[in-house]
Amino acid sequence: MGQALSPANLYFGVILIIVITCVIAIAVIAFILGVRPKDLPVPEPESPFQHLDERKAAIYENLRDLQFEYRVGKLSDEDYQSTKKDLQKELAGVLAEVDKIKLTLNGASRPAAPSAPATASATAPAAATPSRNNRSRDRDSPLASEGAVPPPTPFSCAACGATFDKPLKFCGECGKPMKVTQ
Repeated sequence: MGQALSPANLYFGVILIIVITCVIAIAVIAFILGVRPKDLPVPEPESPFQHLDERKAAIYENLRDLQFEYRVGKLSDEDYQSTKKDLQKELAGVLAEVDKIKLTLNGASRPAAPSAPATASATAPAAATPSRNNRSRDRDSPLASEGAVPPPTPFSCAACGATFDKPLKFCGECGKPMKVTQ
């Protein structure tokens, strides 16, 4: 009635199951890892200023940290001045590179005779986000008289010129006590 399985037939069956399992596993892995080029998202074009803006932000952060460590007493006056001078030189290099790229981009895409409104609109985004060191310069710029830069709010720091939406006891930029100006 029943046939007894010989060890050779049993061994062959086990090998066959292992081979089929391996082939299926390899096919599944190949399907999962096989990415078609049309399935990849289109990469966003990189801004030529992105790495320079990141570097500029890092230098500003380093300058703030340096000033804090000096005020706390971790640095001597000599170390503070030398490190500050090095960071300012590095920042000047980054800002010069930004200006060079802006001139290159504007020179390549600028028509022969730019109109006055085009020039004002090209500089408006820079004035809309003033940096900590450019705030006083932006208030005196021609764009301030045209209404591009909002007038100072009553919640501004007398020491550094930073402006805030709500009253604060201490400036969030420089840490000095604030007085409400009306």
